[in-house]
Formats: sequence, C-alpha cells, structure tokens
Amino acid sequence: MKPVDYDNLPKQNILCVDMQSFFASIEAVSRGLDPVETPLAVLGDKKRSGSVVLAASPALKRRYSIKTADRFYQIPDDPEIKLVEARMGLYVKISVEITELFNNYVPLDAIHVYSIDESWLKLDGTERLFGDKWEVAKMIKRDLLQTFGLNCSMGIGPNMFLAKVAMDNDGKKDGLVEWTYEDVEDKLWPLPLKKCWGIGGRLTKHFNEIGAKTVGDLAHLPLEYLENKFGVMGTQLFYHAWGVDLSKVEGHYQDERKSLGRGITLYSDYTDITKIKTVIFELAEEVAQRARKRKMTGKTINLGLVYSKEELESGFHVQRTIDTYTNLTSVIYETAVTLLNENYNNQAVRKVRVSLGNFSNKANMQLNIFENRSKEIKLMEVKDQLQDKYGYQSLYYGRSTKPGSIKERIKTTIGGHKAE
Repeated sequence: MKPVDYDNLPKQNILCVDMQSFFASIEAVSRGLDPVETPLAVLGDKKRSGSVVLAASPALKRRYSIKTADRFYQIPDDPEIKLVEARMGLYVKISVEITELFNNYVPLDAIHVYSIDESWLKLDGTERLFGDKWEVAKMIKRDLLQTFGLNCSMGIGPNMFLAKVAMDNDGKKDGLVEWTYEDVEDKLWPLPLKKCWGIGGRLTKHFNEIGAKTVGDLAHLPLEYLENKFGVMGTQLFYHAWGVDLSKVEGHYQDERKSLGRGITLYSDYTDITKIKTVIFELAEEVAQRARKRKMTGKTINLGLVYSKEELESGFHVQRTIDTYTNLTSVIYETAVTLLNENYNNQAVRKVRVSLGNFSNKANMQLNIFENRSKEIKLMEVKDQLQDKYGYQSLYYGRSTKPGSIKERIKTTIGGHKAE
C-alpha cells in the first residue's frame, strides 16, 4: 500500500521559471550579442586569475566546457570569448522588472521569488483572462524574450517541488514541461539523487553509502529511519521523493521585513580568529547602519559561517535573542562574537553572514538601567549623518584598517561583487 493518497492532495497549477544563464545573457544582450551563441563569461574580478566565473553563456559551456563556479584561469585564451565583470546593480534591476512583468499575469501574493533569476508563480485563477496554464506560461515566455531578450526554462507541477524538479531536469532541455503526480514513478524516481532539488552533495554521499542511488530508492527507505536520522528534514525528504509538497506559494512584497542581513564570501580561507572577528565587526556595522536608517530595532542576532571545502564540517548558523531591542553595532557584534566563541573550533572560514531580526520600531529600544547607551546611540546617529553627507570613507572605525578588513568590498559591492 502506498504511503500517499494522491487523490486527496492539492492539485494546483504552479509554474517555476528560471532565467537561462541570467547574468551572462544580460551582458550579451546589453552588447547587442546573441545570448545563446556568444561565448561569454561573467567574472567577479578580471584582475584576479583565481576569480570565480559567476555565469557562463550556453555557448561557453557547450564549446569550451567552462561552467559557472569555474575559475578565470581555466578559460582558454581565445579572442572569441567575451570576458566581462559582474554588474550586480543591473542584474537586480532587471530581476525586479521581471517580477513586475509576472505581476501583469498574477497578483504579487501569487509570486514567490526564489532567487535573483528564479521564481514560482501560482497560475490558478488566470484562465478567464489569459487561458489555461500552458497558454499563460507561453505568453510569459514570449514577453520575457520580447521585453528583455532573455530566454527561460519553465516547469509546471501540482506543487512547488514537482514544478521545480520538472524545470531543472526537463525544462532546461525542452523549454516548457509539466510533471504531474502520475509522472512520479516514471520521471521522478529514476533521477540520480544529485539531480533532485533539495539533496546536496553530503546527503547524496550518505544515501549512496547505504545503497540509495536514485529518488526512487529514497522513496522506499523507511520513513521512521529518515525521521530518526534527519528529524523534520527526513520527513520532507521522504515525501518529496513521493512528489508531495504542501508548501504554499506566498509573495513577500507586502510583509514587513523580517530581518536585515549581510554576508560575504572571502577571497581566501580565514583561520586567524582576529581576522574573522574583524569581518564580523564590519558586517555587524553594515547591518546596524541599515537598521538605523530604517528606524528599526531588533532583538535576534544571527551568525552564520561556511567553512572551506577542505573541512569535514560545512559550518553553522546560530542565533540568540537578547533582552532589549537594538540597532547598535557594539551590541550586534558582541552577541555575534559570543555565538562565535560557543560554536567555532578553528576551522578555515570561507563565508560569513550576520543578520538582525525580530524587529520593533526605534521607539521601543530599551536602555539597560545599569549601562545607559544613550551617548552611544547619539554617536552612531552623528556618524551615519557624516557618512551620508561625505561618503563612507569620511569616518570609519580603526578596526577597518587592520588585516582581514572587508570594508571596501561591503560598501562597493552587491552580493560580494561590483554593483556596476
């Protein structure tokens, strides 16, 4: 007997849209080039041979076997290949405009932006205006090409998971496909685990070691085993393997911001604790300054570290809720360092992220009666005003002159890469 009764599951019309080679395609189109046939690489920094390839055009992948996440030095010295530096501000702008295009077909609360180049759209209810799910998807695909010159891959499914996996595996070959519950055994189960969304390299290795090579193998592992081994994630893995996903497509455009965060990928692995703390300090200052500009204060501080690929552990993400609302750099930093001291054991660090959440407004900031911080609050406001008027280099902490500082990258990049 199957553990799933598909007849009683929601059968929605969910469309997953992925913009093909998004960064590379934008750069090609902006230069009047064919985004499909032009071999083009988007780099973080053309001056560094070890710079990561942030995006590779289809032609670069096909003809030169260069793909995203390769390194600059791996690209052949061929005049046919176009090399450009990332312009993150432009990519974010076009991503927002694409979401606005989606909004011509569905309301904002039916759009879930997954990343800068990928979204889910709930198409239920569009029939009277635009036709069935296939017609709407084709209209959106056509509009994206006509408006931006950009191609996309699409997958339709009864839930977010099946729409996404359909898009990843068939949509990228055929442009627009649909997977239903009836396709689970024939299309989902034969997939190698590494090709299934939500299953990373470490999980794939674990399952391979116990003889589970495909999604179908995973589907037939005992639910009790998966729950005991992985907790809630084990439950999700089991039901995803059966094509079941009860999560909802929910837009976030009208929600109040739940957290403010900033992360950075380091140019090299950091093992010096002083350098790591300097990075945390500068990220804390960036987050605190953003909160102050929005007149927001929060009580929950998050710290995340991602370790080098050479480490056995992947890293950690932890948080702590403090007693008072704050937007002070010192409080965010001190709390983050406490989390660091409790969880870090001298591993090589490659990525760091700090965020502030659990917000209230500034009026609710409580001052500790034994440690009044009113002078510090006023000092931060003056500092912010001077930086707004004269630039971020006009006044900054002495710590930003020490080894390991990332101040310049924080202020001049988006996502760790040049804004323009």
